[in-house]
Amino acid sequence: MEQHGISKLDLKRRNRMQVLKILKTRGPTSRIDIAGTLELTRAAVTIITNEMIEQGIIQEIGEYRHVTEKAPRGRKKILIDINHHYKFVVGVTIEEQNISVGLSTLSGAVLDKRNLEVNEDTPYEKIEGFILDSVKEILSDNCLTQENILGIGFGIFPTMYDKLGIKMVDAEPDYSSAFANVRKFTNLPLVFDNSVKGTAMANIDFLKTKDPNRHNIAFLHYGNTVHFVVTNLNEPIISYDNRTNFVDKMIINPNADTVCQCGRRGCVENELTPMATRRKIKDVFSAEGTPFLYEAARGNFDSVTKEMIFVAYDKGDPEVVRILDERLKLTAVLLNNLYFSTNPQKIVLHNFNFRDENEFIRLKNAVTEVGGALVASKIELSIIEDKHRFLSGCALAIRDLFFNKGGFESAKN
Repeated sequence: MEQHGISKLDLKRRNRMQVLKILKTRGPTSRIDIAGTLELTRAAVTIITNEMIEQGIIQEIGEYRHVTEKAPRGRKKILIDINHHYKFVVGVTIEEQNISVGLSTLSGAVLDKRNLEVNEDTPYEKIEGFILDSVKEILSDNCLTQENILGIGFGIFPTMYDKLGIKMVDAEPDYSSAFANVRKFTNLPLVFDNSVKGTAMANIDFLKTKDPNRHNIAFLHYGNTVHFVVTNLNEPIISYDNRTNFVDKMIINPNADTVCQCGRRGCVENELTPMATRRKIKDVFSAEGTPFLYEAARGNFDSVTKEMIFVAYDKGDPEVVRILDERLKLTAVLLNNLYFSTNPQKIVLHNFNFRDENEFIRLKNAVTEVGGALVASKIELSIIEDKHRFLSGCALAIRDLFFNKGGFESAKN
């Protein structure tokens, strides 16, 4: 006989998911408050949470302490919270210049890490070998077995898809080949997704100071290409999910002199990316326009490095100053446009590699000039340090294998 409706197992999983979501957002909370939020009876919440406590997923952490002089009468509230050491998670983040592998708790606390600098010439075999060796070393060094691990999350930057054999099918990345390669070496649950989305999730889920009122952020990732993720109720908006590089085609300088290979004039790709900045400086590279840079590179632009360009700016090379100041203003234009088109509570910047705090302040001042103080107040920096980029993979795995499953053991996928 055909059955309709939600099964008891699905209902149980959904209730557990809701409990975990409340604890993730609010931190320690009483069963009474959870029952009120979920509109369930206290008895139902007690049954759900007691089972989760027995399984080690959550834990009681003590009585609620009232800040008023007189505590209300009646049964005292016992606070419960996620047991962030219930399982550990391995994260792998594969980006243009860095491969990062590490171990964290369910709250994103870093326990171990490995990092490898790479470039476009780094062979796939070296990347794969580093990842496999790092995972084995991390588990061994921390005396962990597969039973202690929730799973492995892979956050992959879109420009690395080709190197890893990941194809786009109907505008969506097909991770099946990467999945099959990793499955040869481990039976642990595996999660593959966009590293930009993963780092955005890490900024939400691993925020050092919890903010229960935060419901959506916009996340801008700077690299050889520029990527953007928008969230609503702390979940990625699906239409932006796997086309994070759409921001590269946004027009920010309609009066630009050159037309991008995409056919647009003044798009982000042709105005703000490192390649664009380098092209602009090459066009004016001379003893007159860039005296310090010209001398430092001995007249050979191929010898120019990013560090040389920054020093030339500090030395006052007129053309370098003009180009980098223009880039700062165009970045402010982009941030202003993204803010008013997506209306986030915050725009989080990742991988911008500001040399110091003053450079970030200069950007906020530029945003103030373009869009006003309100927009500038919404700009903040990513909490994910360069050496902890693997937390992108951790966040993806924790969301998919823990919170979205209500803490149920993940089937070996």
